[in-house]
Amino acid sequence: MSVQTGGLSLVVGSEPARDRAGLAELLAAATSEVLVMSTGTDSAFRRIALANVRPGVRYKVLFPDSERMSGALNRMSRAGAEVRTDAEVPMDALVIDRTSVVLPADGRQTGSAVFRLPGVVTATVGLFERIWQAAAPLVPLDLAEPEDASMLTCRERELLTLLFSGTTDESAAARLGISVRTVRRMVADIMNRLGARSRFQAGAKAVDRGWLMAKAG
Repeated sequence: MSVQTGGLSLVVGSEPARDRAGLAELLAAATSEVLVMSTGTDSAFRRIALANVRPGVRYKVLFPDSERMSGALNRMSRAGAEVRTDAEVPMDALVIDRTSVVLPADGRQTGSAVFRLPGVVTATVGLFERIWQAAAPLVPLDLAEPEDASMLTCRERELLTLLFSGTTDESAAARLGISVRTVRRMVADIMNRLGARSRFQAGAKAVDRGWLMAKAG
């Protein structure tokens, strides 16, 4: 069932598949830009957005840091989307060509509400851009696959432990028998996987996840 009132279209269906098809149709009609904001709890937004990433349409995707090592986000980035993560994303939303906003329907209804009201679009885009500015970019290069992302390699763990204790890149490279360039590439990859904005934060997050427990203990 579809109900339209001015700039609002409320699509309510008894079958989730019907709602997903409706969202996919909206995304397929995008001509310039799609903004995806997800709390990480609604996998439909992620699947539908991934399926519709295509050349000619700029995709900017925001997810929480907890989803950073998701294979789906890595595939979305490799497909051409700009993906960033932040500590928390407050809502699920799609913004299509900065003219329409799609939000999950409230209550127990299945379906989505499509807003074409300028005020709603402006507010949603503004929220997205504020989070986007502070979010950490996800770079697909060298990103570990999900089954390998739950832990560091022995060399990565040793490197991160050295740097977290204050060792310089040059000293760490000498200790590990690798080049300084390799050290910096490995650090960049670890920071990317963790969504860390500094080396110290990368070390702290690794400790929180238990990645450095063996060395720290």
